[in-house]
Amino acid sequence: MPIDPLKIAIKGSTQEHLPIEDVKDGIVMMKDGSCSVVLSVSSVNFDLLSEQEQSALVFAYGGILNSLNFPIQIIIQSHAKDVSSYLKNLENMQEKQVNPQLKERIKQYRKFIEETVKKNDVLSKSFYIAISFSVLELGIKSGGVKGAMMFLPKNKKQELPFTKEYILEKAKANLEPKRDHLIRLFSRLGLEIKPLTNKELIDLFYRTYNEETAINQKIQNVNYQAPVVAGEQLK
Repeated sequence: MPIDPLKIAIKGSTQEHLPIEDVKDGIVMMKDGSCSVVLSVSSVNFDLLSEQEQSALVFAYGGILNSLNFPIQIIIQSHAKDVSSYLKNLENMQEKQVNPQLKERIKQYRKFIEETVKKNDVLSKSFYIAISFSVLELGIKSGGVKGAMMFLPKNKKQELPFTKEYILEKAKANLEPKRDHLIRLFSRLGLEIKPLTNKELIDLFYRTYNEETAINQKIQNVNYQAPVVAGEQLK
C-alpha cells in the first residue's frame, strides 16, 4: 500500500524542533544535556517610592548582582491583558448596587476603563530569573559533545550525552544551592521569589511558543510529568 508523504508530514510536531528535552522536578532539561531552573520574581512600583527608598533599592540590587559568582539570566515577558472579565464584574456590581451615587461612580469608572483599553494596550509583565547548568559540567571534555554534533546528519535526532536520571542528579546538585541562595538574596529586597513547578514551566513555554493561541486555550492539570503538551490537554 503506497504511503502518502503528506500524512507523514502532518504527524510531525513543532515540539520536535524545540531545544527542550524534558521538564522534571522543576528543572528544564535541554536536548544537549544542559539544564535550567526558572524562578518567578514579583515587581515593585518604583515610581511610588521616595528618592531615599529608590536609592536604597538600587544599591541593594546592585550589591546582589555584584555578589553572585555564577551567571543568571533575567527575563521580562510582556503580553496583552484581557480585561473583559473585569469589565463584566464591574457591570454586575453596577446592576446590584442600590446606592444611586455608588452606582453612578461604578458606571463612570467602567466607562473610564473601556476608553483606556481602546486607546492603549493593557500589558501584563512577568519577571523571571533563570540559572543554567552547562553540559560541560557533566564532566565531558570541551568539544566532546559539540564536536561530535558537527558530524551528525541534519535529520538525525540529537541524543543526550548521558541518561536523564544521571543528568538530573548532577543538575540538582549544582542548581539547587544556587536557587536557594538567590531566594535568600532577593527576599531581602522584599520581593516574592519562587521556583516554577513543572506545571508552571510547561505553561510558560507553551505561552511563549504559542502566543496567539494561548490566550484562548488553557492547559489542563493532567500529566505534567510528560515533556510534550498533547492536544487533549488543551481546551
